[in-house]
Amino acid sequence: MTKIKMDHEKQGRVHPRVADLKNKFVKGEVDRREFLRTTTLLGLSAAAAYTFADTFDVKLPSLISSAEAATPKKGGTIRCAMAVQDMSDPAVFDWVQKSNVTRQMAEYLTITGADNVTRPMLAEKWVPSDDLKTWTFHIRKGVMFGNGDELTADDVIANINRWLDPNVGSSMVGMLNTMLKEVDGKDKDGKPVKVKRMIEGSVEKVDSHTVRIHLTSPDLSIPEKMYHYPAVILHRSFAEKGANITKTPDLGTGPYTLAEFRVGEVAILKRRGGSFKYWGEDPLLDEIHYIDTGTDGSASLAALVSGQVDATYNLDLTLLGAAQTMPGVIVHDVTTAQTGCMRIQGTAAPFDDIRVRQAMQLAANNEQMLKTAHQGRGQVAENHHVCACQPDYAELPKIKRNVGKAKQLLADAGHGDGLEITCNVGNTDGQWETDQVVVLKQNLAEAGINLNVNVMPSAQYWDVWDKAPFSLTVWTHRPLATMLLGVAYRTGVPWNEAKYSSKEFDDLLTQAESTVDIDKRRKIMAKVEKRLQDDAIMIQPFFRSVMTATSDKVKGYEGHPTSYHQWNKVWIDS
Repeated sequence: MTKIKMDHEKQGRVHPRVADLKNKFVKGEVDRREFLRTTTLLGLSAAAAYTFADTFDVKLPSLISSAEAATPKKGGTIRCAMAVQDMSDPAVFDWVQKSNVTRQMAEYLTITGADNVTRPMLAEKWVPSDDLKTWTFHIRKGVMFGNGDELTADDVIANINRWLDPNVGSSMVGMLNTMLKEVDGKDKDGKPVKVKRMIEGSVEKVDSHTVRIHLTSPDLSIPEKMYHYPAVILHRSFAEKGANITKTPDLGTGPYTLAEFRVGEVAILKRRGGSFKYWGEDPLLDEIHYIDTGTDGSASLAALVSGQVDATYNLDLTLLGAAQTMPGVIVHDVTTAQTGCMRIQGTAAPFDDIRVRQAMQLAANNEQMLKTAHQGRGQVAENHHVCACQPDYAELPKIKRNVGKAKQLLADAGHGDGLEITCNVGNTDGQWETDQVVVLKQNLAEAGINLNVNVMPSAQYWDVWDKAPFSLTVWTHRPLATMLLGVAYRTGVPWNEAKYSSKEFDDLLTQAESTVDIDKRRKIMAKVEKRLQDDAIMIQPFFRSVMTATSDKVKGYEGHPTSYHQWNKVWIDS
């Protein structure tokens, strides 16, 4: 079987499921977005996928952004207002801002564009087996690290081994669960616990530039997962040299190096010089400056208007109206699955009684939270962390708010005289986080729950986000819901802040990951979503539209739903 598969790879074989997807697309059974996304994951080139889609779908606009009318200019500097955070080890990155600095000097096997289509990057192509349990990545030859060494399969394997080392604590453990097994281990205090370790032989070096990954069950989204922001490919010596990208920027393959870095102040990236030769299309910009303007959104907008910066990472919603009227400012609005999720740890009192958690959900007014906290810009959510903008979303019957039932559940749980709880919030992405919790406080009060809102400095919040029994955490967009659910809710993964554990959920999620047919996948996802709802582990009121702002001098910019900065084709028209 292996020999046949490898022979097919040499012949440029197209995955057999591509033909079925083409037929379904022509018949109108699969929409354009799902066709493009899925066929590229199955190894079809993006160019071929778009060509076919355009042939049979000429009435719909292309998902590829139209080219700027102006001629791109090489040179210059872009300055972006964004939090400059500590970012020593990419494998344990916990937010996008860190990766936005790093991704300019280090890269990924794949890249997912603003159109939700995943394309080759450091891997020139990938070949999935018929059953989607084996993935072969062909690594580009001639890719140079900043230190002059060539990228090889050994570097890729070293990174995968680090991601899946339980001692590292990378969220990639949740992404690549089908490469792991549960074994006996010990926690930091020496107590026996179950830990997940990589299965021996799950990563295979085929040759100097070919890596094969073996899974225990099928997974369609492996290429997408390779662009999860901790999945940075670094030189094999990264760990032994201290595992700090700010001190060893030459261990990345990107076109820029880190020239200056101060947490809370500035990160300056400059084009690599000397003998370095970038493998890809040379970026237009000479320098990229990230400037930390603090947590007050008005400061970043003021810096943009005054010309101190050219772009903002995020536009505070309260400033949207003002920004839209300011000359020379362009507002970019992107539909996303980004959200503020108030997860509940069912292992801690009083939340260990499911009736309390159910009462909280029934008392919450998700529609009001979206309208009040985010000006209605987004989509109402359903307490299962799957967004209608994601292709694997399954529509469930709506659950109506019911304060009377919430009161009864609390009384049954022994809290008929009231209940006092606390929710932590760090405003890590804007004032809308606190505004959301304040609305929830009003909602819960109607049911007899007194909610204390503990507003913390954002830096301090990340010290407790996965420890406190009840907190609001901002989660970014993933192109597929199963990716997020695997990272956040699968049993025993590092980012499972709810401490949630359900074998039924885990098994259903694994089934959904392995199912290519979108209709079949949605039927499974309906069960996944219902399981999360029934277990009442979160109040997740809405998915938000994300706004950014740039100067009209910035050309070629496209907002990314995950807020990733892909500057390679951006230039400054001075």
